[in-house]
Formats: sequence, structure tokens, C-alpha cells
Amino acid sequence: MRKSSLGLTLFSGLAILVAACGPGTGASQTPASQAPSTAPASAGGSAPASVAPSTATKALKIGVVTDVGQLEDKSFNQSSNEGAKAAAAAVGGTHDVIVTQAISDYGANIQTFIDKGFDVIVTVGFLIGTDTTKAAKANPNIKFIGVDQGICVDANAEPDPTFACAGDAATLLPNYQGIVFAEAQPGYLAGIVAGSITKSATIGAVGGTNVPAVVNYWRGYENGAKSINPAIKVLYQETDPDPSKGFNDPTKGRAIAEQFLGQKADVIFQIAGLTGQGVLEAVCNAKSHGIGVDVDQAVSLPNLAPCIVTSAEKKLVDTVKAVVMSTADGTFKPGTVAYNAASTPPAVGLSDYHDNAALITPDIQAKVDAALAGLKDGSLDPCAPIKCTVDGK
Repeated sequence: MRKSSLGLTLFSGLAILVAACGPGTGASQTPASQAPSTAPASAGGSAPASVAPSTATKALKIGVVTDVGQLEDKSFNQSSNEGAKAAAAAVGGTHDVIVTQAISDYGANIQTFIDKGFDVIVTVGFLIGTDTTKAAKANPNIKFIGVDQGICVDANAEPDPTFACAGDAATLLPNYQGIVFAEAQPGYLAGIVAGSITKSATIGAVGGTNVPAVVNYWRGYENGAKSINPAIKVLYQETDPDPSKGFNDPTKGRAIAEQFLGQKADVIFQIAGLTGQGVLEAVCNAKSHGIGVDVDQAVSLPNLAPCIVTSAEKKLVDTVKAVVMSTADGTFKPGTVAYNAASTPPAVGLSDYHDNAALITPDIQAKVDAALAGLKDGSLDPCAPIKCTVDGK
């Protein structure tokens, strides 16, 4: 499916994976605008990239190829597309989006924009990275931006299935930037919140499937919670090893959350895209506490806002907008570029507490702020003591 609009004035190596917290399923409609949130804190890391919008000088034809699912996923696809659409408006360009219905369509969807002479093509998610790499190599005059894509190529600029990553992507593919985020950092801050407000000393997290971004969020969350109480119990379950199911099954997400609630978890973090909507619904039905992911879900899911304490955010709209705009004024950076709280402005963090602000005492906020400072200057590792791997080793 495709939607288009006219702007008024703007780890390909991880090709076996999908977007961090996944898209939804079904047909798409015109995306609703996301209201900006006032974040109480953001988390960062080392060697950040600036995401400050620059003064663009060239009108662009900008195309977005989403990950599988629907455009209005209240998460990754929607926010990435809104960033590109905002960039088009800012530079007087045009914007178009192709909503991917099947993984096998990635290459053809990218080629559609190539054939139509687009200047910038934004692709969303890990799995589309291989096709993006191939397209970038074959079309050096087009800029490619891969959201949640760490670029891994061999010496010939081909996608590297061995993950040796011997090629210098920035040199070999100067027209391709892979945007990656430090998910463990906002995950850690969310864990501090969860560990501070739990009354049962049992909290939970529901992941979509086993991709690095989900694992990073989960392990950061666990480490943050245990920094408050080392004895806290953190329940975790992956929804499905098949990404197309793991991120698109709210019924199963609801069932897992209900299971966790039955095990006395009173704060549950959803890291599962549309599946996570079911998680948050179960939490709300139980009058417990939920934590959203990727975007401010109290805004994107207003009916569930009363039980969403905060969300571990990637500032997708701002980051994608700024990177797209950088293609117009010559500040575009090729290669894999990391974005975090030390970026300008911060690219990850916690959303506003909204209806649940009363839960966050000055002491809790002080702990969040102290962790934020450590994450920004690199003195705090959100992947310690439990490593950000599936087995924690």
C-alpha cells in the first residue's frame, strides 16, 4: 500500500532481524500526528551524533519504505514516516510512503522509488538492511537512510552474512547512513522507575522476538531495576521467534501480561510493537502500571494513558527528520551512526509521566537524573552487571 503527500515548503548485516519493537499488521490509513512529549529525562552514551536540524537548501523527493505491517502502528513505522514527512515539508519537497506487506517485497518497494527518481529513500527496520545496502551500492547518487540498521559490509560493499564487517561502510557507501539507537539506556531509566514504584518487588517485560534492540531494552530495564533493589524479580517472555508474529499479536501479548500479573508483577514494560498494545491493555484492566516503548505511548494510545507511567523512547520523529534534512545541506554522515542522549537534541530517553506524575517522587526523579548524567558521560554502563545478551553472559 502507498500513501503520498506534498510538503508545503522536508545493521544491513543484521538482515535476519526486524525493526526493534516492530510494526503492526493490516491495512494502513493516513497517519495521525504525534503530539510532542515533555521528557523528564533522556539517556545517552559515547560518541553521539548530533540530530539538530540544519538549514536545508534543496527541495527533495523523499520516499519511505516501512517494515512489514501497518503504517499507523503507534510506534516505529509511523514515527519514522512522520519524521521524513516533516523533513519534506521543511525543505519544500515531496513525500511518499510504501507500506510493506511482505518481507519479500522489500527490494521491489525500494526499486519503485529508485525508478521514480527519488533523492532520498528511508527504509525502516533491521530486516530491510540487506536490500538497502544493495540498493545503495547500485545507486550512488541516491541517499539512503536505514532506521535501526547497523551497516555491515565486506570489502566489496556487499552485505556480509558472516558479520565480519571487514569493509568500511562509510567509505564504500558514502550515500548510506544506518541510524542506531542506544536502547539499553532508556531501558535502564525505565527500570529505575519500575524498581522504584513496584510494591511486590516483581516486575515484568514482554518482548516481541529475539532481536538486539529488544534485548537491549530488556537488559537495560533489568539492570536499572536491580540498581534500586538487587533482589527484585524480573519476569520476561518473548512473544514469538517469528518477527512477523512476535510484533503483531496483541492477543498473545495480553495473555503473557495476564500471566505475569498472576505472578504478582505490578509493573510491566512492553517491548513488542502492536503485541505490546495487548500488554498495556491487560495492565490497564488490572489497574496496574505499564511502561511503553519507542514513542510516548500515553500520547499514541490515549485510552491507555491512565496506566502508562512513562515510555522508553527513541526520538524517532526528530532524528529521522534531522538526518533526512542533512542530505539537503551537505552535512549528511555515511556509515553506522549512533544516536543517544548526548546527541543534540537527545535522541533517546523517557517520556513525560502524564497522568502518573504523582508516582514519581523527588527521590525517584533524583535517581533517574543521576543515572542520566552517568549515561551521558559514559560513567554508567546500562548493560552491567547483566550483559545485553540473551543469556546475560
